[in-house]
Amino acid sequence: MIKSYLKLSRSFNAGLTGIAPVLGALAAGERNLWILFLLFLVGFFGHSYGFALNDIMDYKIDRLSEELEERPLVKGEITLKKAWAFTLSMLLLSLSIAFYLSFIYSNFFPLIYLFISAICITIYDSISKKYPAMDIFVALGIFFLILYGASMISHKISKLTWIVIALGTLQVLFMQFIAGGLKDAEHDYKAKAKTLAIKLGVRVIEKKVYIPISFRALGYILQFIYLAFLFYPFFYLPQFKGKYIQFFLLIFLSILMIFISYKLTSIKIFDRNKVRKYIGLHYYINFSLVPIMLSCINPWISLLSFVPPAAFILSNITLHGSLLPKTM
Repeated sequence: MIKSYLKLSRSFNAGLTGIAPVLGALAAGERNLWILFLLFLVGFFGHSYGFALNDIMDYKIDRLSEELEERPLVKGEITLKKAWAFTLSMLLLSLSIAFYLSFIYSNFFPLIYLFISAICITIYDSISKKYPAMDIFVALGIFFLILYGASMISHKISKLTWIVIALGTLQVLFMQFIAGGLKDAEHDYKAKAKTLAIKLGVRVIEKKVYIPISFRALGYILQFIYLAFLFYPFFYLPQFKGKYIQFFLLIFLSILMIFISYKLTSIKIFDRNKVRKYIGLHYYINFSLVPIMLSCINPWISLLSFVPPAAFILSNITLHGSLLPKTM
């Protein structure tokens, strides 16, 4: 039963959301491991709330796809009533830890950012299949989650912190608009969902994939804007000057990331497992870039680059017996 709830909460990418407020706090100067761990839990339980609610809201559409039959609600492993109870308990846990942190710092204003983040995620889960480009609410959810972590530590938001916030937001936009749009294209098209990918002309007809230039262009634009923010500190922030190891490592990983996104947006025959593979590879690389960049101010931060991939791999092996999730 525990495995079913972990599947419901999409634990395979919980590491990403978990480190969102942590990265904000690190950019703001926090180094206390206990505080950083608590911030991770705020993000982790917030992630579980968002994805469990998403499965509840998308339940009827998900039943149309045979490839999503492993999702706990579709499979009947969890009832809707129990799913609702789990979802609300995850939200309560996230907010409770956040309140505890506010007492520690005597700083309650950042809770506003956390509430806004939760509201954005709730809005997305409620209307994501009804209107195009609603993924912007997921990006806003991460935007405010990182801002929450930073403002809990410092009342003044530095230029570096804003860069980290922008990077986290752009990461999510790509994963939602491009990766998510392609991953769900088959059953979204069947269900006539009004996602951005479908509106831009992405189609899966008898397993043949049609990806318009406009959709591919959007993916590259998002990534090049992301890379502009990623490399900005190396040219304009003094603490990043002369950090050649991180600089050239990021160049190599960035080229590899762009290549994988090219492979993803060039598929001709829809194979969900193949799409998952490309998304997983992109995920491994993309979510290691910010910690590597921040390692210029503290080498130990680079260890965070292993958190999302490690959570991804361990969760998949434990729940699915494979490197890629069957519920993605």
